Amino acid sequence: MVDIFKGSFTQQDPIPEDAIEAAVAVMRHGRLHRYNTAGDEIAETALLEQEFAGSVGAKYCLAVASGGYAMATALRAVGVKAGDKVLSNAFTLAPVPGAIAAVGAQPIFVDVTDGLVIDLEDLKSKLHHAQVLLLSHMRGHICDMDALMEMCAAAGVTVIEDCAHTMGAAWNGVPSGRHGTVGCYSCQTYKHINAGEGGFLVTDDPQIAARAIMLSGSYMLYGKHLAGPPPEAFTDIRYDTPNISGRMDNLRAAILRPQLRNLADQVARWNARYAALEDGLRNTPGLSVIDRAPQESIVGSSIQFLLKGWGARRVQEALSRCLARGVELKWFGAREPVGFTSRYDSWRYAPSAPLPNSDAVLSGLIDMRVPLTFSLDDCRLIARIIREEVGAVYQSAP
Repeated sequence: MVDIFKGSFTQQDPIPEDAIEAAVAVMRHGRLHRYNTAGDEIAETALLEQEFAGSVGAKYCLAVASGGYAMATALRAVGVKAGDKVLSNAFTLAPVPGAIAAVGAQPIFVDVTDGLVIDLEDLKSKLHHAQVLLLSHMRGHICDMDALMEMCAAAGVTVIEDCAHTMGAAWNGVPSGRHGTVGCYSCQTYKHINAGEGGFLVTDDPQIAARAIMLSGSYMLYGKHLAGPPPEAFTDIRYDTPNISGRMDNLRAAILRPQLRNLADQVARWNARYAALEDGLRNTPGLSVIDRAPQESIVGSSIQFLLKGWGARRVQEALSRCLARGVELKWFGAREPVGFTSRYDSWRYAPSAPLPNSDAVLSGLIDMRVPLTFSLDDCRLIARIIREEVGAVYQSAP
């Protein structure tokens, strides 16, 4: 009998009851806009910012409409202008080059290693081309942040971290997003806390925080930000910074606050599922798991592996065989973008030079979501299906 997996790769956990109750309370009073408060009421959004800042040890936090908006705002706030160059990972998703394009800048893509992190040697060779690195911890893989920050500091390069996949993760005990000058996070449905859309920007720099708050559309209500800088930080900035509205609302904030309090428990659940999948996939002929550095504290909300040197036809055959048994895998080696999956050279608005080393990695890179709706038995079954189908294609190769 052939095992078939019958679960969904896109079904998330339900919103917790306390988050639903908080959201209903906001809808009952109707004050959804973050600056619409009654009497001495403190907005849900302001409270969420304060709580998120505390959770990662940041001085300042801004809640915004999306992770992509957080990145574009961070780029503007650190001074990136139209025509500037910005370094970024070759292995990433469309919102990252999209944020660079949104400010009129141009990306310079940096190679990815077969550990799925930015190639520090390639980065070193390109640091002189730009003053900002938008570093994507793509699919939750964190590079040697100590080495990267030392390198960037010596070159005078400002680091903005895209932590869409690493909320709750850390390098050497430092929360993801707290090595660079700015950390950006996402609360989109497939991320670690779920408001459908939403995001955060954190920093310890009062001027960057003040610019970001004005950019987000605070008008002159910046004093209502519990996790914002002091009023003097806004003295000149408030007149010189355009309003590019992208605020988070109180409804989303109400949904997120209980989830943030429960994040550590959710991380433990993800990592148990990741471990079950990794154990089941390890030592599969033709398949390479991605070994993680001991300094990296991960959030296993997705898993990746490599089919090195397989070629497009065999990769597609393996994916088709897995899909026929209910296992939905994504491939980063396809020439055309599909769904959420794309390559560094997919975007005509972000022209790129060829990166043969990255191409070799991406050609065999397979990706899979790990929803918390999966049980541990589900994960073991999925790993067994992948192992059998990848093994069958590998063994049949001439």
